[in-house]
Amino acid sequence: MSRAQAFQIYRSCAASFSSRGAARSSLPLASRRLAGVRYYSEGNAQSSKDAEASKSESEESAKDKGASPAETECLEKLQKKEAEVVDLTSRLRYLQADFLNLQRNSAREKEQTKDFAISKFAGDLLETVDVLAMALKSVPQSALPSGSSPLTSSPSSSGNSNAKTPEAHLNELHTGVEMTHRLLLQTLFKYGVKPFDPTGDKFDPNRHEALYQAPIPGKEPGTVLDCQKIGYMIKDRVLRAAQVGVVQDTSS
Repeated sequence: MSRAQAFQIYRSCAASFSSRGAARSSLPLASRRLAGVRYYSEGNAQSSKDAEASKSESEESAKDKGASPAETECLEKLQKKEAEVVDLTSRLRYLQADFLNLQRNSAREKEQTKDFAISKFAGDLLETVDVLAMALKSVPQSALPSGSSPLTSSPSSSGNSNAKTPEAHLNELHTGVEMTHRLLLQTLFKYGVKPFDPTGDKFDPNRHEALYQAPIPGKEPGTVLDCQKIGYMIKDRVLRAAQVGVVQDTSS
């Protein structure tokens, strides 16, 4: 082998050794790069997995709620409107009940006003009734003639006024006053005004006015022994209390 051939073999061997060393030296760097790339790809995968998991959770929660945000807002508005409807319905029912009560009260007040409209007028007329009653009581029955009534007397006797006796004139006056008294009571009775005489009844402060008390043996204390003025009722109300005397309790 010549010297030139040996030198050529040495150069080829040295070149092969240098290429192998460079390849070996470049292997860790490549592996590190590959490792870095692999680490980065694993982080992206993990984050994508987390995003997908959160997305799926949000979808599941949305499915559990059964509505999207827009639908949820609509449901809230619908619930508010339903609450308003319930409130308005309850108010309407209260107003209807109040209106019905108002109608009943108005009808009752109207009826009472109609029934008791003449209360003051009837109360004023009672004085006239009392005067007529006193006029009738002032003439005893024994003073009146026991003969025929002057209303049924003959025309000849009634035409000659000078032929009448004073007793006949008194009888005519008494009869006229009695008829006026009776007619006035009938008119008051037509409008619901009725007299009542509480003699012998238990004293009632709502219907009776006590003028005096007197101890009466054999009478129950608290009973009415005398009626000075009879009382009057209009419908179920006391128009005028009866003025009475009451038996006094002497046990104390």
